[in-house]
Amino acid sequence: MKFVLMSLVLNTPNAITGETFTTQQKYRNVLKQAELAEQLGFDAYGVGERHSAPFLASAPPVLLTAIAARTSRIRLLTTVTVLSVLDPVRVAEDYATLDHLSGGRLELIIGKGNDASHYPLFGVNVEEQWQSLEERYELLKRLWQEENVTWQGQYRAPLQNVTTQPRPFQKKIPIWHGSASSILSTELAAKHGEPIFSSNTIHRQSKYKALIEHYRERLEFYGHDPSKAIIGAGSGGSIYLGRTKEEAIKRFRPYYDLASKRPRAAHDVSPFADLEDNIENGPILIGSPESIIEKIASYRAVYGNQVLSVSVDGLTQSEQLEQAEWFAREVIPVLRSEFPNDVWNQPGETVEPRVSETAAIAVAAG
Repeated sequence: MKFVLMSLVLNTPNAITGETFTTQQKYRNVLKQAELAEQLGFDAYGVGERHSAPFLASAPPVLLTAIAARTSRIRLLTTVTVLSVLDPVRVAEDYATLDHLSGGRLELIIGKGNDASHYPLFGVNVEEQWQSLEERYELLKRLWQEENVTWQGQYRAPLQNVTTQPRPFQKKIPIWHGSASSILSTELAAKHGEPIFSSNTIHRQSKYKALIEHYRERLEFYGHDPSKAIIGAGSGGSIYLGRTKEEAIKRFRPYYDLASKRPRAAHDVSPFADLEDNIENGPILIGSPESIIEKIASYRAVYGNQVLSVSVDGLTQSEQLEQAEWFAREVIPVLRSEFPNDVWNQPGETVEPRVSETAAIAVAAG
């Protein structure tokens, strides 16, 4: 299994200390997370896209470019690029530039986004979100794969013999399709034989399982081998490990309670009664290393995912370090050994988590 550390650049007061980052401090915090991810042996770092408070993730290509300058190995993911509201020409230019500056480490995860407030901001009707996403995706693909593109559609001005610059560094920039709520995303991914990334965040396993099953069925329909499907999955928000499950729950509860009070769209309302219900019946990863390994393995048995994303956003800086290192030391090696795959592998490459002796002692001591 491969592992992504990701951030939506959420900037809210800390649930325990009340500490609030300035905007610049939060961006620096994200840069440190990405550097830490590479040092610890994570396979990728992802930055989400949101266009309203309390998120500071409105410009992922800029932030990922800064991360590219501070790292050399990890893949750089967009989690996700809200292509349903963006100009494909601008996306093609920005991310092809990032592809060059990162030495070809970019992977784009596209989606309609999870915040309906961005539609009026960019002049898109929410009723047209899926049509908008598909049209913009088809154009982006052409802009990266072809020169002298002539095109006409509904959501931007026509193009006549356009070749965007720069051309991508990679022969083909990988595109994943974010999957959270509709078979329209899985249908689009299957049609083109491209991987999906299940959000696996808010709802019960059955909802995401149905979407993944639909994806595999439609892959076969379009002539692709479903046994070769590449699937990523989220993990219900922040991870939190403790020496025992009870300790982890106690320490994480203030964060869960704060997040539960945050205003949400109707489709984001949690179906879980409380934290314990989410831990037992939802995707959230809170517990001892052993219980978290068991849960990830149980979800993998249902989804068949090769990639898992986790986040430490919202925690204090010391807890971010603690949790990322603990996860890298106790969880990643077990699951990487148990469920090997060749996603992102270079020939002969093996990457082991690297945890400093001092940090390892501190984490072990709790």
